[in-house]
Amino acid sequence: MSHDPSRAIVLLSGGLDSSTVLAECLDRGFTPYALTVHYGQRHHVEIEAARRVARAFRVANHIELPLDLRPFGGSALTDRIEVPKDRNEAEIAEGIPITYVPARNTVFLSLALAWAEAIAAFDIFIGVNCVDYSGYPDCRPEFLTAFESLARVATRAGVEHEGRFRIHAPLITMTKEQIIRRGLDLGVDYGLTHSCYDPDERGVACGRCDSCRLRRDAFARLGLSDPAPYQS
Repeated sequence: MSHDPSRAIVLLSGGLDSSTVLAECLDRGFTPYALTVHYGQRHHVEIEAARRVARAFRVANHIELPLDLRPFGGSALTDRIEVPKDRNEAEIAEGIPITYVPARNTVFLSLALAWAEAIAAFDIFIGVNCVDYSGYPDCRPEFLTAFESLARVATRAGVEHEGRFRIHAPLITMTKEQIIRRGLDLGVDYGLTHSCYDPDERGVACGRCDSCRLRRDAFARLGLSDPAPYQS
């Protein structure tokens, strides 16, 4: 396939951040190819959210890729480990939380890189953030810089100098409030998104896990109502 500079891969989880990144990708003039990974997460509702968001932005090509990480374990999102609840922001920012999935962003970016090379695209968008989730090692700028270097030496397109792979992380140094403001400016309907680590069987957010707390607090600080449904 010939190179088209408008093509870009967007890692789309269905959450607040990745949905904002999809909108950002479109705003920058790219044609997004959305990639959602079924990695064995403990709930399917985020996959449904990714579908809603992709439809809302009329993404022409949205791949849902099954890649079950549950046999590895090691995370509250893929294993029988209790999801932390009711932690304050200081506790959330301390250390690497048990909701970290080992090497998840490395795996996801590798999949995005494979698809990018296959369709002759050199731009990959990811919704990582090192402000609210500073404990996650694969959400840091140095990780993304290292992955770009890897892409140049690990692909035919890179070795044969067909182009330079770029990892775009437009939210990486933004606060959650700034992300929400930017998303609203870009027309993101956050009622379509899902952020909870531990929803109930109906898919309703718990309101108490780290992700819910950070999201709800950000909307509150903006004086806005979070459109996501929460358990009473």
